[in-house]
Amino acid sequence: MSPYKKNNTKKNVAQRTYNETKVEDGFFILLYQNESNKIQRVSREINSDIIQFHFCLKGSSKFNFNSGKYALDIFEENSLLLYNPQQELPLNLEINFKSWLITILIPIKKFHSLFSQEADYITFLSDDNKDKKYYKDGKITPSMAIILYQLINYNLNLSIKNLYFKGKAYELLSLYFNRNEDTNVEQCPFLVDETNVAKIRNAKDIIISRMAEPPSLKELADEIGLSLKKLKEGFKQIYGDSVYSFLFEYKMEVSRKLLESGDYNVTEVGLKVGYSTASHFISAFKKKYGTTPKKYIMSLSS
Repeated sequence: MSPYKKNNTKKNVAQRTYNETKVEDGFFILLYQNESNKIQRVSREINSDIIQFHFCLKGSSKFNFNSGKYALDIFEENSLLLYNPQQELPLNLEINFKSWLITILIPIKKFHSLFSQEADYITFLSDDNKDKKYYKDGKITPSMAIILYQLINYNLNLSIKNLYFKGKAYELLSLYFNRNEDTNVEQCPFLVDETNVAKIRNAKDIIISRMAEPPSLKELADEIGLSLKKLKEGFKQIYGDSVYSFLFEYKMEVSRKLLESGDYNVTEVGLKVGYSTASHFISAFKKKYGTTPKKYIMSLSS
């Protein structure tokens, strides 16, 4: 008997939407939108060979296990990965009011086939860990958020829905695992020096606080008391990116949140994050997210 209870179903009850799409055998995408003023509960059987990826776009939700004896919370803009080959982890969800949650369920064999060449890079797929339970929480990046909103706001022809969802799921998983590993301090002498680390963190705080008018790299290096070379190398080692690439990502995330707030127009948001003209901001936003700020706002309200 299949471990799945519902396929391609959609329910709307008291401003609650639950949509389940079967992408292929064993591969499902579940969308929960609770716009009511009450907590909604969802239960679903899941086999032990299924990896669960949960993404909270809005509000918060709670996962209950062992008849409510144990619980995990997932909050806005956070993700949760669950996998336990030793026992089943059925969904017993409490979705808080005004909350959105997206879940991807994928069999371990299917997942392993996608990342067979990177099994050593993905911790729980290594030979030592592949039969062990695994839990990981993390932040939803801006790039991931765009895909999640595209899934929520799907409005194309139903005949291509499965193909569209499959492509978006693969894109989402690739971004999920495109994360910089923690730097190995034993292999990085620069990071052993706590003074250097403090200076680099100060550099990060400076560019964030002055993101509308950031200093040049030379000015930044002089201000924190490091050579230009050490600033570049140290920043890359700690934050996994160059100074200005990091700043660009930060500015785009800030601009996305400002647009979502509805308190500012496109030009005002651009000025707040350091773009002197709306056209420059629109170009940068589209480069990052693949859509214009105006279209992004429209997708949120649709």
